[in-house]
Amino acid sequence: MDNHGRGPDPRPAGGADAPLGSAEDPDPGPAADPVPGPLPYEGVWRFTAPAVDASVPQARHAVRDLLYRQGVPVSDDLLQGLLLIVSELVTNAVRHAALLSPMLAVEVAVGAEWVRVAVEDNHPYRPTALEADHDETGGRGLLLVREITREAGGACDVEHTSGGGKVIWAALPLKPVRTP
Repeated sequence: MDNHGRGPDPRPAGGADAPLGSAEDPDPGPAADPVPGPLPYEGVWRFTAPAVDASVPQARHAVRDLLYRQGVPVSDDLLQGLLLIVSELVTNAVRHAALLSPMLAVEVAVGAEWVRVAVEDNHPYRPTALEADHDETGGRGLLLVREITREAGGACDVEHTSGGGKVIWAALPLKPVRTP
């Protein structure tokens, strides 16, 4: 993935094994437009935490502080949505995966036009968003993540990891922050 996270897609097409040039012209030569360097706020950050309740607010605060520190142009609404997604995903990992995965990982990837948050654990169970009974106080976390992502025009998914666990991610488009 040599595009440095640039572009509208949170998962660049082609991947690391994709050819860089076409078969007809493998070397575009000096006439090709150079790819601009990454913006100052672009990058990927990852941290781990124990799968315990205290990790939920710690993860949320770490993501918030990271986005501020990097100067990511995120609106207040988008930031609140991202932080709620982080809270829900970390909570799910703590509640449902801690027995088989005492540690979890949170990753934040920021491109020129999007921000992606992901939570990874080593539990093999792939969760699905289920409708909860109105009398229940929980069980709606993944529905909430999916709805926040949809309203923002983003994407979310669950993928298996090579180690047998899973990563749940949500990517939201960055929109210019309007200043009064």
